Amino acid sequence: MTKARKLLAGTAMAMGLGLFAGGCANAEVPDQAAILKTYADIAEAMYGDAILSAGKLQAAVDKLIAEPTDANLKAARQAWIDSRPAYMRTEGFRFGNPEVDDLEGLVNAWPLDEGLIDYVDGASYGDSSDSNPFYTLNVIANKELQIGADKVDAGTIDKKLLQSLQEVGENEANVAIGYHAIEFLLWGQDLNGTGPGAGNRPASDYDAKNCTNGNCDRRAAYLKAATDLLIEDLGQMQGTWAESGAARQRLVKGDAKEGIAGILTGLGSLSYGELAGERTKLGLMLHDPEEEHDCFSDNTHNSHYYDQVGMVDIYNGSYTRADGSVVKGPSVKDLVAAKDAKVGDRVIAAMADASKAMQVMKDTADSGKEAYDQMIGPDNADGNKIVDNVVTTLVAQAHAVEAAVAALGLKISVEGSDSLDNPSAVSQ
Repeated sequence: MTKARKLLAGTAMAMGLGLFAGGCANAEVPDQAAILKTYADIAEAMYGDAILSAGKLQAAVDKLIAEPTDANLKAARQAWIDSRPAYMRTEGFRFGNPEVDDLEGLVNAWPLDEGLIDYVDGASYGDSSDSNPFYTLNVIANKELQIGADKVDAGTIDKKLLQSLQEVGENEANVAIGYHAIEFLLWGQDLNGTGPGAGNRPASDYDAKNCTNGNCDRRAAYLKAATDLLIEDLGQMQGTWAESGAARQRLVKGDAKEGIAGILTGLGSLSYGELAGERTKLGLMLHDPEEEHDCFSDNTHNSHYYDQVGMVDIYNGSYTRADGSVVKGPSVKDLVAAKDAKVGDRVIAAMADASKAMQVMKDTADSGKEAYDQMIGPDNADGNKIVDNVVTTLVAQAHAVEAAVAALGLKISVEGSDSLDNPSAVSQ
């Protein structure tokens, strides 16, 4: 969890930033209701694409379960990787919309204590945690679970059981469902630290006839239920942006300025506290691969990259769907440019810088030179610099959003992170 960091708009802030002297509106001010409609239309389209890509993952998982071969495991892993971009592009909607934030934990919660789900390497994982009594619950291996004073029948692993275990004991590390639970089930633990290599779960973990590590039928049931749930939960997210959905209706019926503030809250919070701080700076400070977002698959570089792509889409008010069609309309970019051209240029430049830094990180990982967890490792000055540039440009992007807030006369609060705001408080 991250703490709130206030971004206040007003005359004092504008003077302090020194950006607005001479700034003038030289473009037609777009209708705010039209901006909010574009925003909601893009959200509905993005979540629709996330559902489509998750459907391909579901098909690959079904094939793996039916035929647990190395080739089918590889295909399921690739389908998981391919499903991430569409979802990650939606994350700019999270912090400015409570309807989305309430559902986000069902699909993208992390990091997780994987011993809740399945077998782990005892030497590296340990056998207990002072902060989590369910650290090694191992749902897959146990048909009866001790949950506090209650014994829970886990003879059948289904969606209802997994939903009941999500954040069991009110502990956020108990992630039983979503992308990262599925990721763990496909890759297993990454035991390579900051060295090369991702998780290496064998396909035979799903082969009931030649089972490795026990409980192959239950593992398959868990993977199937978690994947099916992912699509249902993404459907809930898309539904909140449908014509009668709660998020769209709140924007349509509510105060337009509050709606615009929500857009900027989402961009500022994801840029600053969440992505620059909790997902990136923290792991870099600690040189800890356990703090990387897609830690089992070594796909973190892609998830970070597509978060940024999505923020640019949202700000620009233009999104190209998976089928090639384009959803676009009046945007926050247009509004900021009309109110203060200098601030508008600053936001565009900051987004370009952050996108460039992300591209260097992505290209480095995609080339096979080194994965993200290697980049954040100790004694890797070049890799650390690549990741630190991502942090620096994301922080600058957040400050540019801050300037836009001031230019529009709004007031918002965004998520913070000790790794950025109070580094001495971060445990080593």
